[in-house]
Amino acid sequence: MKKVKLPLTSDVIKGLKAGDEVLLSGPMYVARDAAHKRGIKVPLKNETIFYAGPTPKGAIGPTTSSRMDPFTIPLLKRGLRGAVGKGERSSEVRSAFRKYKAVYFVATGGIAALLSKTVKKSKIIAYPDLGPEAILRIEVKDFPAWVAYDIKGGNIFK
Repeated sequence: MKKVKLPLTSDVIKGLKAGDEVLLSGPMYVARDAAHKRGIKVPLKNETIFYAGPTPKGAIGPTTSSRMDPFTIPLLKRGLRGAVGKGERSSEVRSAFRKYKAVYFVATGGIAALLSKTVKKSKIIAYPDLGPEAILRIEVKDFPAWVAYDIKGGNIFK
């Protein structure tokens, strides 16, 4: 298991390959469908977005990433270096992760209560009116995930 410090750096990204088990620690944004439709207007250079829906009770689990595919390439162009969610992405988005030297991580669905224990801080950054779909800035410690797509074209789903 590799420990990965966020925000991501080029050196860290170069050392990751599809299938690697990782423990993510550091800050990342949380955003899903409604926030993506409004626009992710936060600094993204070297950042990671977790596609998740936190609940009022504090649980936080990954949501299906492919729903964010229409919005992903513009975010990668703005400097996004990582995304965490569940499920496969379109071939266009997979290619964009390679092109922009970014990594896609997958987290296990159905363990939102367990994943919430890795969240050390959480703050609403944008769109508070969206409730659980507001953009959050969280700080995680030892958040478990796998590298799904690496910068060399590796794909955990193949």
